[in-house]
Parts: sequence; structure tokens; C-alpha cells
Amino acid sequence: MAAAEDTNSKQNPSGSDAPKLSDLLDRGWKLYDEVDTTHESSSSNAVQVKVKRAIVQLEEATRMVNQLNLFSHNEALEEISTTDLKYLLLPALLGALTMKQVNPSKRLEHVQASQVYFRDFLQRCKDYDICSFQLPRASEHTTDTPTEERMNPSVPMSQPDLIAMATQRQAKIERFNQRKETEAKLSEIRGLVESGSADEEVVRDFYLLHVRRWVTLALEEIDSINQEIEILKRMELFKQSNPQPSPPKRPPMKPFILTKDAMQAKVFGEGYPSLPTMTVDDWYDQHRRQGCLPDQGIPRSADGDAEEDERAERERKEENDDEEALQKARDWDNWKDTHRRGYGNRKNMG
Repeated sequence: MAAAEDTNSKQNPSGSDAPKLSDLLDRGWKLYDEVDTTHESSSSNAVQVKVKRAIVQLEEATRMVNQLNLFSHNEALEEISTTDLKYLLLPALLGALTMKQVNPSKRLEHVQASQVYFRDFLQRCKDYDICSFQLPRASEHTTDTPTEERMNPSVPMSQPDLIAMATQRQAKIERFNQRKETEAKLSEIRGLVESGSADEEVVRDFYLLHVRRWVTLALEEIDSINQEIEILKRMELFKQSNPQPSPPKRPPMKPFILTKDAMQAKVFGEGYPSLPTMTVDDWYDQHRRQGCLPDQGIPRSADGDAEEDERAERERKEENDDEEALQKARDWDNWKDTHRRGYGNRKNMG
């Protein structure tokens, strides 16, 4: 977190009672540290609120830095005052916070804005010769559409591509080692600076170490941003070339009279104006062919089929006035009249 130094002279250029420049940076930096070290999900409402608050604070600080003309292309690093060094971190912090926004519909917009912030930070560090690094070329980060070679993984890589990948890997290893060394030095002097007991030379070294650490972080972030932009643009091209087909619309149902048998269908079909008639069996066959029955595709057990067939056969015999079936039904009704439900159930003592 930024140290609390004497930055009272950096007021709002308009002379109003707005927050001081140092306060804006300190608040935004503190919010970034909280967001970066939290164990909460980055998509949680609490984290996103902190991200937006920090961006607002740092954007206002950036506006004030531009109005005060704190940095110039014509000056050397030694000409920047110790109290102003920490404001070099503004675009880096804004780039990191912008990457933490999670709105899917604006993801491409966010990563592109973050890319601009990181490149601005790196360019300024390059102008002041703060540390030795290779500034990524602009042509590597402003590709409008993915090339055919990038989109087609089956295209074999050429020898220069393999050499470039090996060089990038070695550069990443060196940046990682530099960052670890820088973080170790920062931890040694952090206590002195934050307690206010450090002299100006130690404070200056503290902020320069922070800037150098963010140089390595910004280079890593730009690499990941380039890959993400490539993926997002591929997804956008895929959506444009393969629109989602709309589901087929089912034809509207025509009105009809559902009858129990063919005789009723004949009677109801003679009215005026007459509506189409359909027996239950016809309706069932039609919906079975269309796959609209709720039990289609669900296998039934053999016992269930046997019971269903037996029940259907019994109902058919009763409808056709079968003497034996009618007599069984009458006997069953008479038995139920003289025996209460559960009669003879000795197992459950009903």
C-alpha cells in the first residue's frame, strides 16, 4: 500500500475542497490491495463494488496529474521528485482493476481498455529508462481479426515461430526472477517507509521498486490480454458466421371433438357446422406418432405391462357386455358391500 507522505501540496487544481491527489491514490491503491488479496469470488457484489470505487478514485487522480503536468517527456528520472514517483503507478493500477471487472457483455471492451492502460504505463517507464525491458510492439496488440494461421491449429509452426516462443519463454523466466527479487527488497524496507522513519533515499527506492515490479506484471498481463482478445474475437466471428437457429414452430392445433368410440364420432360429426371428430384410439395413435405422449421413451416393467393389458382387457369385456366379466364385477361389488376395507389382513392387523 502507498505510504502516507507529505503530499499536502498536491491539491485539486481548481482550488475546491475536493480530495487531495495523494488521498485519491492511497484510497484506490488500498482498495486494489483488498481486491487482489481477498478470498471472495471476483464476481461477488462486494468485490465488484470495491473495484468500481477504486477505478473512480484512480481516474480522478489521473485527471489531476494531467492538469498538474507532473510528468514530461523532456525530463529525466532524477528530475522527478520523490513524492511524485508513486503517481507513475496510476495507469498500471487502473489496468489491473479494469481486468477485474466481470461483465461478460463488455469483456472485450474491458480487456482492450486495460491493454491501453498497461501500454501507457510501460511507455512512460521506457521514456524515463526506469529499467531495461523490451516494449511490446503495437502491431502485436491491435490485430483486428485473427489470422488464418492462428485460427487453424492444424497449420504447422515455422522455425522462426519456434525460436520466438523459446525467446518469450526465456524472457518470462527472467521477469519472474526479477519480480521475486524486487518483492524481497520491498518487504525489507516496507516497514520503515510505512512507519514514517525512512529517509528520502529509502522512500525513493521504495517507490522505484514498486514501479519496476509493476513493469514485470504489466508485461505478463499484456501477454495474457493478447491471448484473451484473440479468443474473444474468435468467439465473436463464430457467432456471426453461425447464428443460432430458431426452434421450429409447431403448427396450431385444429379444433376437434374427442369421442369415446366410432359410433359417437359418427353422431357428433353430423352437426352443423360440423367439427372434425376423433376417437380416443385415433388421438392416441396420432400423438404416439408425433412423440407427444408423456410416457414415450420411458421403458415400463414387464409387470406393469401385464397389469395394464389385464385392466384394458377387463374394461373391453365389460364394455362389450361379456357375461363372465359382468358377473365377476357384480360378485366383487357384492363382496365389498359385506366386507369392510382391510378384512382378513392379519399381517398388518388391519
